[in-house]
Amino acid sequence: IFIMSVSAAPRLAAAVGTTFGTYCLADFLSNFIQHPTQKMDYGSLNRYIGREVDREFWGTRTQHIVGVAGCLALTDHTSQALFEKALKKPICFAKSPAAFVAHTFLFIFSGVTLYVAGDAAFNPDHEGKRMEELKSGTYSSYVGSNTAWFEPYVAPAVAKVAGPAAANTWFASALLPATLAYATVKGVGWYDWGNSGLNDLEMKMNNVAKK
Repeated sequence: IFIMSVSAAPRLAAAVGTTFGTYCLADFLSNFIQHPTQKMDYGSLNRYIGREVDREFWGTRTQHIVGVAGCLALTDHTSQALFEKALKKPICFAKSPAAFVAHTFLFIFSGVTLYVAGDAAFNPDHEGKRMEELKSGTYSSYVGSNTAWFEPYVAPAVAKVAGPAAANTWFASALLPATLAYATVKGVGWYDWGNSGLNDLEMKMNNVAKK
């Protein structure tokens, strides 16, 4: 068993890494759905796209992209393993739709909440109000995660429109569902749409007055 575990470790690491990369890109792309005309704050990366740098990492879109993707990659693969152990077979939407939908909610909610907990604990912006931030973020995570029920249905919908070959691509089966889910989870959970949900630098760059 130990030898099998060691041999499987590189494959698992590669799978988690691929998931992490997919979620990073999905989060980035979802910003164009939520904020189609607004300029975003990517922290230290701003200097490479000609934008002002206010904070290097904390409180920026880059913090969210990297942090949430890392947490979701861990909870996604952990949840899959737990469901597969319980079902005694690989989890698949086509064969176990109810279990897969449950897996989708659980890994998104637990992953986003894990990120919320880390942000509440370590983000210097939350000094003196960390517990309040944790409670608020956990509630927003729950509300937002409930909107992602549709994620498993995206690839089947693509199959209906463009055929099975298109639905089985990485874009249709992974990136597109994740991008849409990111948009609804953030948008509904945190009301992160248009000129709402912007940090101070984003409000400045987009000429949005503070309320």
